[in-house]
Amino acid sequence: MAIDQVPLSEQAATLEPAQYGGPVHRADEPLEVSAWIHTRRGHSRVDAIALAWTQKAVWIRYIDDHGREGVAWVWASAVTRR
Repeated sequence: MAIDQVPLSEQAATLEPAQYGGPVHRADEPLEVSAWIHTRRGHSRVDAIALAWTQKAVWIRYIDDHGREGVAWVWASAVTRR
């Protein structure tokens, strides 16, 4: 069963490559995390999977309150392991 994608207008804000830097380390196995995301509607905490990270940021895949999937680079300080 396919999961709907979060529409562009409701996606979490994502960092730009110049912000998250490198090198990018990809997870051998995705890590379960909780993360704060920022959308046009405000901030919310989501359960997520960490797919990759740099020293400054984490690339997450999350499910929003409507069951839709999104991805975003967020600051590392916004992420904690579950």
